[in-house]
Amino acid sequence: MALRVRLRLRVRGREGFVDASALVNTGFETEAPQLLLPLRLGSVLGLWPSPEAQLLEFGTTGGPVRNYVVPNSLEVWVLGDDRVVVPVVSDAVISNVELEALINDKLAGALGIMILNPATGEWRFRDDDASVIRRTEPPRYWF
Repeated sequence: MALRVRLRLRVRGREGFVDASALVNTGFETEAPQLLLPLRLGSVLGLWPSPEAQLLEFGTTGGPVRNYVVPNSLEVWVLGDDRVVVPVVSDAVISNVELEALINDKLAGALGIMILNPATGEWRFRDDDASVIRRTEPPRYWF
């Protein structure tokens, strides 16, 4: 089982939100908070196509891939059962290959996500009481 969390997303400077689940992927390492969006989710948010998008190459276990990055374009909230964290500004990485949203290592840290057990999808916020155990969300695919 993987760790997925519920997110609320908003493009900076715009009205309205989109809710989604996203896979927490600590192997998705970059220098800044980034949320990888499937092309369809990027379109729903109004980020694709974007004149601000920069084509960048990312190293993956399957070899290099090219994705479009829209820097500092998203506000990202984690929706816990009992609370919502303050938003974090993130780059949007638009992928025409992935079908679900992926949270990178820096964004997970900035959102205060602590992985307790990746095998069972258990997690908590960094400032939760030690007795709090949160559970993974079901995946949401953007075909």
